[in-house]
Amino acid sequence: MMDESYRLWAELEKEAGVKLHSRTGLLVLGPENGRDYPRYKQTLQRSRVPTVLLRREEFSQHIPNFNLTDGDGALVDTTAGVLYADKALRTIQRLFQLRGGEIKDGQKVSDISPGPVVTVTTATGAYRTKSLVITAGPWVNSLLAFTGLGLPLKVEKINVCYWREKVPGSYSIHKRFPCFIQVEPLESKHHIYGLPSNEYPGLMKVCYHVGKDTDPDERDRQTDRSDIEILQRYISRCMPGLVPVPAVVESCLYTTTPDTHFVLDRHPTHSNIVIGAGFSGHGFKFGPLVGKILYELSMGQVPSHDLTPFKISRFQGPSKSAL
Repeated sequence: MMDESYRLWAELEKEAGVKLHSRTGLLVLGPENGRDYPRYKQTLQRSRVPTVLLRREEFSQHIPNFNLTDGDGALVDTTAGVLYADKALRTIQRLFQLRGGEIKDGQKVSDISPGPVVTVTTATGAYRTKSLVITAGPWVNSLLAFTGLGLPLKVEKINVCYWREKVPGSYSIHKRFPCFIQVEPLESKHHIYGLPSNEYPGLMKVCYHVGKDTDPDERDRQTDRSDIEILQRYISRCMPGLVPVPAVVESCLYTTTPDTHFVLDRHPTHSNIVIGAGFSGHGFKFGPLVGKILYELSMGQVPSHDLTPFKISRFQGPSKSAL
């Protein structure tokens, strides 16, 4: 799936004439005898993804301003990079509108009436369609409730933190500093990840890949900052070139499934309602491919990928990854 996603993003860039992606590489760090790092390493090698293994004695030469934890291994996936999310969304919306599509913002859905023709009622009117795709993020269960369905989804508020470089440019995308993911850090059982400074010049994005449960309509009431304390300890220990106090804290919402894999499926009762949900904090990079798959389902076509791992029915039994 990732290979096709790369190709579709490249096609979108070419058609729009806009740069949406920068190839930085992804630095993967973790205990060599741990649970997760060996799995990442084996998966990349099995999939023949170009990688570079970094020996401890050469680590600082390749990755300056970063302390490698004793017992940790390190590798770089040289194909990975950064997507410019805001620019990507604007580009997709522009191309959609150029093809005659309409975007109706600010319309709260008050009802969905299933049937051979689905009726969607909002505060400003009603829309009727032979096929409906629901991709409502953290609000998806609110909409599915109108259809008699609920999914086992958890909504989490993530503190998105940016940390100031002590020397501007030390962790910059322009100096080819990579993205990174630290699995099984000493500070916590959950992953920590980072993107090189670029979006905010002089500030590097470093975040904890887990948040606290929240109501999407009341997200500002969730004020837990325990994840920031974990990040401060990690940055003080591993990233000496950053000031260990966040300069900017924003927020985003993850909608997470029990197995952290997506839901890409038809409604179990109403086959002309298609659902894309539960992207669990790692769905955006698959955006063009997810759109293609949801289109195929909505048009009654045979999906171009095996969707068994993403079916709603899997919540009643074991699941597996297809990513």
